[in-house]
Amino acid sequence: MKSGKEKKIRKPQRQNKPGLESKMKPSPVYDDEKVEGSEKLKDKVAVITGGDSGIGRAVAILFAKEGADVVVVYLKEHSDAKITQQEVEKYNRKCLLISGDISKEKFSLAIVKAAIKEFGKIDILVNNAAVHFESKGLEEISTKQLLQTFTTNIFAFFWLTKAVLPHMKKGSAIINTASVTAYRGSDHLIDYASTKGAIVTFTRSLASNLIEKGISVNAVAPGPIWTPLIVSTLKPADVAKFGSDAPMKRAGEPVEVAPCYLFLASTDSSYITGQVLHPNGGEIING
Repeated sequence: MKSGKEKKIRKPQRQNKPGLESKMKPSPVYDDEKVEGSEKLKDKVAVITGGDSGIGRAVAILFAKEGADVVVVYLKEHSDAKITQQEVEKYNRKCLLISGDISKEKFSLAIVKAAIKEFGKIDILVNNAAVHFESKGLEEISTKQLLQTFTTNIFAFFWLTKAVLPHMKKGSAIINTASVTAYRGSDHLIDYASTKGAIVTFTRSLASNLIEKGISVNAVAPGPIWTPLIVSTLKPADVAKFGSDAPMKRAGEPVEVAPCYLFLASTDSSYITGQVLHPNGGEIING
């Protein structure tokens, strides 16, 4: 599979939310089979929300390549989830699929119960799933949309992390997916960008709170990445030029983001907590 480091031509396209990776053209690159694993996560267990596609899929596969079993949490994209499971199993690791709505607090408890029943432990939590809706201005953002965005994008992080923590030990890792929009804002994704800013602060605050327990908490703030979130949100014409305004003049591929999560999940980052990595195609970030 290609590395994803070349600029790709994308035709205008649109899908209904939440979108399917299997229907995207061209297909996102989620694995580089030329790169071999080195057991950085040998026998670890990772829970990944939004793990059926996009960045979550790439992270699940890379974690498996590095020796971890994974719990893939997703909404209802069963066909995408099955592909992720098959790709994980190619690396001789187990993949537990759990379908449900993370915006429901009780679902967090169900995730943890199922993970512990299957694997007996949780070493890594990747809070990754998110939604966003384009709006021309603040007046277009309904209370319903606002609540859905915040409940999915940040409340769910609180709920699932709270449920997982009793099972984490010294050396465990929590990794949250933020966004470049947390730092530069977005005139058409005001509510989404606001949740991503909250995730950065959540990450820093929780890291301070858990530092004496030896549990690291960090985040990744991707720039424009080619995922189902894009084709199910943006206008077709905007999809076609997505990522062209990045300094590298292209969107990134999920496979190019996943190594950030691996670094933060492994002992390579043993002296790092409360920090954010920025795979964003060269945009300079302050803050």
